[in-house]
Amino acid sequence: MAVVELSKVGKQYPGSDDLAVKDFNLVTEDGEFVVLVGPSGCGKTTTMRMIAGLEEHTQGAIKIGGRDVTGVAPKDRDIAMVFQSYALYPHMTVRDNMAFSLKLKKYDKADIKKRVDEAAEVLGITALLDRKPRALSGGQRQRVALGRAIVRQPQVFLMDEPLSNLDAKLRVDMRAEIVKLHRKLGVTTFYVTHDQTEAMTMGQRIAVMKDGIVQQIDSPNNLYEKPANEFVAGFIGTPSMNFVDANISDNRLSGQDFGLALDEPRREAVAGRGRVRVGIRPEHLHLATGDDRTCRMYGKVEVVEPLGSLTMIQAKVGERTLTAQIEPHQQVSMGDHVTLTCAPDKLYLFDPESGDALIGIDNSQHDQAA
Repeated sequence: MAVVELSKVGKQYPGSDDLAVKDFNLVTEDGEFVVLVGPSGCGKTTTMRMIAGLEEHTQGAIKIGGRDVTGVAPKDRDIAMVFQSYALYPHMTVRDNMAFSLKLKKYDKADIKKRVDEAAEVLGITALLDRKPRALSGGQRQRVALGRAIVRQPQVFLMDEPLSNLDAKLRVDMRAEIVKLHRKLGVTTFYVTHDQTEAMTMGQRIAVMKDGIVQQIDSPNNLYEKPANEFVAGFIGTPSMNFVDANISDNRLSGQDFGLALDEPRREAVAGRGRVRVGIRPEHLHLATGDDRTCRMYGKVEVVEPLGSLTMIQAKVGERTLTAQIEPHQQVSMGDHVTLTCAPDKLYLFDPESGDALIGIDNSQHDQAA
């Protein structure tokens, strides 16, 4: 186990005027599970490869276990990587695939067998040790790839989208397996994914990246409830957050076909402003009932998606299409005119120019009560 430190780490490729990664700063806890997430091309895999030594960082410093690894070869960094492709040798058995790196380092045969057997037991693949990769399912091959990393007993695990080749159900199962494995081994782990659901369910802390720049590093709950800016708010959460631009007047927000009340914290957040960008998560936007008109959005239903325990609808409000969550017993059809509402304390507010958050939501009192 080890603490990994990245201090103002950057990467600029030859012939490019732009930085692929800029000023990445992070200090992990010993044994922490950190997820790097963001859209394609945001720099998350480049950051992972710099930690591994497969890419040379052109700015800043990287330390693993207190040791500056600048110029240190990947094999000497005491890390182990699990890639998107399983990269198993097809002519070797599972046992030989897992043992290969240890044989290259000339470990004692008894030690190799002990490590392979222990890793296989942890991963539940003991019965597969004498099979060839072609006789394994995708999930079994991914377990072998994990086992090959485990036997090395490294200070740090690096996982680069290891589940992207699996089907949806198997991805869910393997997510849980990797989380349980991390808890059992306690090894500092970096995990790269473009899937924000993976990030939220697996990471103890998550680094959200865009265009090579870290937008926010935080716990899953804080990213969801207190995003640093509009990008993080829109990227984290399924379905994505709704956004509308609003005018501010008399402690209210107004726009085409909607009017929203402001509570005291939000009034203070927008004091002196004329306009603001409003964010509303779909689970906070519902069909209005009763005569209360403090928060109203008037729209026409375009899509209805029954999901069993709940129903999602998309409604055109002004020029925007908003997603709302309703109860399955509420009968709504395409073409219906609906009135939507959201509690004032569930409104996110952002600067319309910079995208910076002015206020998120605060569930701390609810959490303490629970």
